[in-house]
Amino acid sequence: MPEQPAPPSSVPTKRTHRSQLVVAVLLAALGFAAVAQMRLTREDDDYSGQGRESLIQLLGSLSAAAERTQSQIDELERTRGELLSSSERRQVAVDEARDRLEVLEVLTGTVAATGPGVTIAITDPSVAVTAASLLNGVEELRDAGAEAIEINDTVRVVASTSFTERDGQVMVDGVTVRPPYLIDAIGSSHTLSEAIVFPGGLADEIERLGGAVTVEEADLVEVGSLHSIDAPEYSQPTEG
Repeated sequence: MPEQPAPPSSVPTKRTHRSQLVVAVLLAALGFAAVAQMRLTREDDDYSGQGRESLIQLLGSLSAAAERTQSQIDELERTRGELLSSSERRQVAVDEARDRLEVLEVLTGTVAATGPGVTIAITDPSVAVTAASLLNGVEELRDAGAEAIEINDTVRVVASTSFTERDGQVMVDGVTVRPPYLIDAIGSSHTLSEAIVFPGGLADEIERLGGAVTVEEADLVEVGSLHSIDAPEYSQPTEG
């Protein structure tokens, strides 16, 4: 009799619980079929007094019953395998979706982030640094692979972030930020640092305006400010 397959590992979803229930039913049917075959054999193992033709017919009947039972066992095992494979595929899809969600949450600024990166301090004694200057610095960080950026520990910088000026004040997403400007960025610390201090980059631009830039590389940078996402007013997602 074939060994009874081990039950599938649990998966924390409602669909997986249903699959496990079906697998349990199939395994029970598999065991019943095997036991039925053994009982049939035991009930008919007393061949004394049987004629040749009767024995031949009995053997043929037992052989046919064994083939039918084995066919049923094979079918149950195939069904069990398909259910297990389906559960595994669903779990892989769930894991991939969860990973993609975590990436999107960081990129859209809806969750805090930590990792290696740089902390950039910009002094502006002449109050000459403009919103455009800060935007140039942010773009250089993005081009260098920055994955999360915040300014003055208050404003999370994302793809839709605006840099404007009002009454001589720099505003980021409508929030007034004042010097000294502090920019935290997560990514490859050395690459981000080089993006700021390379000739003609942000450091040179700030110095021309009478300010100064210092860049500190760190193994752990925390970006804790969050960006709130408004629901789209006009656009709707499409299927397919």
